[in-house]
Amino acid sequence: QVQLVESGGGLVQAGGSLRLSCAASGFAFRLYFIGWTRQAPGKERELVAGISASGGSTSYADSVKGRFTISRNNAENTVYLQMNSLKDDGTAVYYCYADRPPATYWGQGTQVTVSS
Repeated sequence: QVQLVESGGGLVQAGGSLRLSCAASGFAFRLYFIGWTRQAPGKERELVAGISASGGSTSYADSVKGRFTISRNNAENTVYLQMNSLKDDGTAVYYCYADRPPATYWGQGTQVTVSS
């Protein structure tokens, strides 16, 4: 059974930090691109960061560049999103997904709330 389980969300003050985790099982995690997306209330889902299967290549949305860091541990089937200097616009449900055409798997999301 394929599973992606996010954790680490919560309430944080503006300027603070959180680290999200995405634990995967049921598929060959090491072969998949992993992305983090977020969806704020009333807004479209936004791709925040992505990391290649090997971990050698990462990409970020301009809105989080320099503040967020994505990493992965293929031995533990886990991807992390370190979020620093969080802003009000960071309030959203954060989802991880695994992609290797033709398959894409999604997690259920974890809520992050940034208070000002």
